[in-house]
Amino acid sequence: MGFWKNFFSGSDSTSMSKTAEYEEYAVEGKSSSSQATRKSTGRNSRIFFSTDRDIDLYELEELCNAVGWSRRPLRKVKKAIQHSFLVVSMWQMRGNQRRLIGFARATSDHAFNATLWDVVVHPDFQSKGLGKALMRFIIKKLRSDDISNITLFADPHVVDFYRNLGFIPDPEGIKGMFWYPD
Repeated sequence: MGFWKNFFSGSDSTSMSKTAEYEEYAVEGKSSSSQATRKSTGRNSRIFFSTDRDIDLYELEELCNAVGWSRRPLRKVKKAIQHSFLVVSMWQMRGNQRRLIGFARATSDHAFNATLWDVVVHPDFQSKGLGKALMRFIIKKLRSDDISNITLFADPHVVDFYRNLGFIPDPEGIKGMFWYPD
């Protein structure tokens, strides 16, 4: 429980703007203190987050391709984004050009529960603390909407990443069940 207490303690602004910049990378033992300052990533580049749903689907598809995800019909991706409770994109801004480098979305019952989907960070930006920053941003946004139970599904090779952020296997030992069409 210490992770969650540290994660959400301090000044918790519930009036985040649609676009917010991130002050610092997630360094062990630290948490971000402000969503309205910037972090330089070299060569006059900065990283910022947006909750704007108007995302170029082809740019999102390129991001997903970069990590090896299989293609999905763009009409379904568009529908998934439209029906999501929260959509967060992470951008690199260099001069006047911006590049989509991360994405995550959440579905929710709007009261207690949210499930994270499609969490992705471009390989060029992995292992730099940006995945943690993206996760901390989306969790903070969900908590500001009073969502208390956040779940996700993780591929085996990223389980440790989520575990280091405080996610645990179901403490009740309940195994997820799935239904797929024939």
